[in-house]
Amino acid sequence: MRIKRKRTETIKTEETNRCRVCVWLLVLFLMCPTVSAVAQCEAKNNAFKSGEHVMYDLYFNWKFVWVKAGLASLTTNATTYHSKPAYRINLLAIGSSKADFFFKMRDTLTSIIGEKMEPLSFRKGAEEGKRYTVDDAHFSYRDGLCYVNQKRTYRDGEVVETMQSDSRCIYDMLSILAQARSYNPSDYVVGQRINFPMATGKEVEEQTLIYRGVKKITAENDTTYRCLVFSLVEDKKGKEKEVITFYITDDMNHLPVRLDLYLNFGSAKAFLKSVRGARHPLTSIIAK
Repeated sequence: MRIKRKRTETIKTEETNRCRVCVWLLVLFLMCPTVSAVAQCEAKNNAFKSGEHVMYDLYFNWKFVWVKAGLASLTTNATTYHSKPAYRINLLAIGSSKADFFFKMRDTLTSIIGEKMEPLSFRKGAEEGKRYTVDDAHFSYRDGLCYVNQKRTYRDGEVVETMQSDSRCIYDMLSILAQARSYNPSDYVVGQRINFPMATGKEVEEQTLIYRGVKKITAENDTTYRCLVFSLVEDKKGKEKEVITFYITDDMNHLPVRLDLYLNFGSAKAFLKSVRGARHPLTSIIAK
């Protein structure tokens, strides 16, 4: 087994005299250094409850042909972490045997967050094409900073370990979703850009989310929803590339109804199939 370790990095937060709170895959807090990092991560859960279970149908696009590729599920359940109450969020995506001909995908993501929504632990096992990796991340809070210890294990046994810190809250893919679902987007303006730090398995990277407006979306269950639209973009050599477009219900649940993913081998879509255990009525439904 080969182990690589990288030095600890501290990422500085730019000074600002305003703090914006924003929704879906993001909650960015720019706060003064006297406020502890764990306080910056804490928020009130207004969107979900234990027992929520959401199912999606997955489709891949291969040379202008859309192929039903498999299923995905997003579940949230109460648990304990170090003897304290917490939530366990699981995202499972499994490609069908038919889709394996084009691109094999078996992804399992698990995030544990505290009752006040602070990230505690994250694990992602991903088999995507010929690539297989396991990412582990553990979060801690001290001296006004958020620390994340990350470890990525490759198929051949190579292990890369890193530790980074930030005066802001550092998120993983699921904890940012969980926390951001509770915030009110009524102050958004089309084109608004939101930045936040995210643990990616090896590094902590700055992510950008752009609010695109409101759109009607019909899901796989033949139900039409009023949705808020966001784009996650990354910067590649000075050029922005759209990675994912999110469509989430414009109600207190803020459930993902559709995801458009732009991948190296083509594109993929996830459509809402069913919802069980939602905390609030789905008032974003327009028609069935």
